Amino acid sequence: MSTYVYGITASSHPALPEDMGGVGDPARPVRILKAGRLAAVVSDAPEGLRPKRRELLAHSNVLAETGAAGCVLPMRFGSVAPDDDAVVSVLEERAEHYAERLDALEGKDEYNVKANHAEEAVLHRVLSENPQLRAMTEANRQAGGGSYDDRLRLGEMVAAAVKEQEARDATDVRHTLEPAAAAVNVGPDSSGWLANVSFLVARDEADVFLAAVEQLRKGHPHLEVRLNGPLPPYSFVEPGPGDSGLAEAAGGAGAGEVARE
Repeated sequence: MSTYVYGITASSHPALPEDMGGVGDPARPVRILKAGRLAAVVSDAPEGLRPKRRELLAHSNVLAETGAAGCVLPMRFGSVAPDDDAVVSVLEERAEHYAERLDALEGKDEYNVKANHAEEAVLHRVLSENPQLRAMTEANRQAGGGSYDDRLRLGEMVAAAVKEQEARDATDVRHTLEPAAAAVNVGPDSSGWLANVSFLVARDEADVFLAAVEQLRKGHPHLEVRLNGPLPPYSFVEPGPGDSGLAEAAGGAGAGEVARE
């Protein structure tokens, strides 16, 4: 039977609860495979696994439970190896790489920060900072709304000003929070947020990071800031050469995407 892989940890990692269930319906029992200094958190892989919300959450919940007890390198949802022996073999082959990543991430968690504009607040901000836009807005108001061309020109200028503000705010999000983090990973521009940034934070520095998030919110009242964490370090696991031999993506979103919602 194929083996579903949740993550990789140290063989010295504290034991997980005996009744922990993972993906599948019914949930497949989670177990540990050890190979020298390393261990893989696995279960039997159910047939026909699909990236449904229940399964994504089961995957992320196993990682959260594992990460609460010690460092874990999380695998993407749908990571399946042919069998237990294949998992153990790759742990042995990549032992140095995985051990290095575990050492680098020990005692650290991921925090994901997303930000977008509060529409009314950002419009007020760009108008208050741009005398030309204020003058055009007032002229249109006094003219009963202005001509079609006047309204079109004003709308284009406001949209451009908001776009420029987005770029400044995205930079501010990173620059405000980066000093309190050990590492930063910027998400794709296609995320639908003006900022989607993951921060690797030492657990004993978490209060400093959370205070920086509050500072960001207070200094940028026109932003809607969403914080999710602590999470396993989804964005900071660097695959080693040949890691595709351990797990073949079965499709679907990463569990980290659900965990960060």
